[in-house]
Amino acid sequence: MKTNFASLKKVLLGVVVLLSINLYGQKKAKPVIGVLNIDTKSINMQPDQMGNLVRIELDKLDTFEVIDRYDALYLIEKNNIKVNNCYGKICLVENGKLLNADKMLGGSVELFGETIIMTMRYIDVNSATIEKTQVKEFLNLQNELQTMIRITIHDMFGYKNNEEVVTRLTKKFNFENLTNNPDKAIVKLTGPRLGFICYTGNNSRLIERKKGDGGFDAFPMMFQFGYQFEKQYLNEGSFQALFEFVPMVTGLDQGYFIPSVTVMHGLRNNKWGWEFAFGPTFGINTYAKGYYDTNDHWVIKGDQDYIEGQDLTERLDSRGDARLTTGFVFACGKTFKSGKLNIPVNIWIRPDKNGWFFGASFGFNARRDK
Repeated sequence: MKTNFASLKKVLLGVVVLLSINLYGQKKAKPVIGVLNIDTKSINMQPDQMGNLVRIELDKLDTFEVIDRYDALYLIEKNNIKVNNCYGKICLVENGKLLNADKMLGGSVELFGETIIMTMRYIDVNSATIEKTQVKEFLNLQNELQTMIRITIHDMFGYKNNEEVVTRLTKKFNFENLTNNPDKAIVKLTGPRLGFICYTGNNSRLIERKKGDGGFDAFPMMFQFGYQFEKQYLNEGSFQALFEFVPMVTGLDQGYFIPSVTVMHGLRNNKWGWEFAFGPTFGINTYAKGYYDTNDHWVIKGDQDYIEGQDLTERLDSRGDARLTTGFVFACGKTFKSGKLNIPVNIWIRPDKNGWFFGASFGFNARRDK
């Protein structure tokens, strides 16, 4: 009885092992897929090179047993397979049988104007039917062909793509970055700037005073115009970093010539066009030394009422001498796009103990290559 039970245990164990091996083999079995040449038209890549890129991206999926490039070459020579101009279903099915493939992947990559059309066809060899067709449109960025193939194959077989990368390669007027404007086509916002400046606090009162009292007899909001130069030193991912150099002239609308230069360091969002920047500003203004008398009247050095020995201070005064002034500016803005036209709109503030300065400006610029 014990001998029979032991024998039964061995038989059952053997059956379990065989079933496990069979199930493991079934689980690991992958469809064999073959790739020949991929048709190319007006593309800087040969059909055999494009086919090799497709094999690489299929291998990365780990979903198929991809016929190796060198095995494919061996079988092609052995079976005298014609790969030139073999892009249609009938030819791929016939050659798939010679390659002992379960599936075949064929397609084409063509340039139409500024658009690359990538078409992939997934063919079942046994039934001679096209199971899936995937068509994708991309910008004419031929340095990114392998990424385009990856995106197309991922879409075909249900794998997730990086949406930011897809946007860069497919959206014509997406904000520029190193992917959709590589090296030679980086858009800068260098261009003219028009706007105004508002004076507040004591600075506002000094601007409005009569010239005889040291004022400027002007309205405390003045027109500005200038030009922005910028240098991008980082343009990757969602942001680009840049330096901005902005010379401006203020007050021509009220008879004044007030020059200034602002140097800012900023960040710009590639996707939405928002920007933040800050940096020092340098200008030329007229200042005078003097003091306030008992009647709170401003007396400058050289006035007939001037009394020696007073504690002197310095303030903005139209009767004074021109000198260099400094400040610090914080700015933010957004760039609007219309086709190839960029329209940057910015607001800024400059803190000052005698009254803050506020301003706004806009400009325009068209895309251009370096």
